[in-house]
Amino acid sequence: MAKETIAGLARRLGISKASVSYALNGQPGVSELTRRRVLDLAEELEWYPSSSARALSRSRSGAVGMVLSADPLLIGTEPYYMGLLAGIETALAEGDMALMLRMIGKDPAQERATYERWAGERKVDGVLIFDHLHDDPRPALLERLGLPFVLHGATGMEAPPAFSATTTENAADAATIVDHLHERGHRRVAHVSGPLTHRQEEERIRGVRKSSARHGIDVVQYEANYALESGREAVVALFGTRSAESATAVVFGNDLMSMGGLLALRELGLRCPEDVAVISWDDSLHCQLASPSVTALSRNPTMQGRVAAELLLSLLDTGEARVRSLPRTELLVRDSTAIL
Repeated sequence: MAKETIAGLARRLGISKASVSYALNGQPGVSELTRRRVLDLAEELEWYPSSSARALSRSRSGAVGMVLSADPLLIGTEPYYMGLLAGIETALAEGDMALMLRMIGKDPAQERATYERWAGERKVDGVLIFDHLHDDPRPALLERLGLPFVLHGATGMEAPPAFSATTTENAADAATIVDHLHERGHRRVAHVSGPLTHRQEEERIRGVRKSSARHGIDVVQYEANYALESGREAVVALFGTRSAESATAVVFGNDLMSMGGLLALRELGLRCPEDVAVISWDDSLHCQLASPSVTALSRNPTMQGRVAAELLLSLLDTGEARVRSLPRTELLVRDSTAIL
């Protein structure tokens, strides 16, 4: 049987096509009785408006764009990204929007070309961007292209940004971690961060140093790249030098690096937590199932993704730029920092 049209629904009900369209799209202009009649008939006929026709009626594509400029293998194994995507998808589904995802690796030119193509072809209504960079060119580019956007995890702003963004209290998270290590009696700590091209990492480093100085704790810094192997390499490098030979705890920038760090400690014959305690800046199933289980910040990436997507949907509906601060995270204390 041929698919029914809006005109066909209107003939069956004896009302105008405009009334059918208003009812199906949740727009004002029809009574609740008429809206119910239209929706009931559509359900009876198992009829749904085509996404292309609906997008045209709203002057929208019905999609949100997201470019992840990281190693696809890292994204596929990184629980933080998986949780983030789950939260984004949940919010977009409720808003009847689709997600257009591109994973491009570390190529700024390809990311820029993706945004330009999306804008030129009107593929997406707006975009979500991540990993706030130093001298980040993306906000200005997206504004020039006329693409509404939300920057998830904006940092280093002396004043609230002029665009929609979520912000995180990295200094507060750092204080939570350092205070815990101080309570456990640690006086020398190694901090394995992510790439310093990310502004959040500089905020975290400053926070760790400031809180450590308040407690009289020495800090050894090491830059890594969030991958499991980089966490392993960091521990081998740090504990193979005099600078960290007396460190009694390591703070890792994410859960994957903490897993690599645990592997390296075993290779070096060091016990956790007896010789070296471990804390992760991200929690995940990895941290819960590791041996020993790893103390970690519960940052709730699913919630973060949902908040960022809802902020973008609000921007598309109202045109109003807003900033939302994400809730302060909780430290989940596990065996890797136990008092023995």
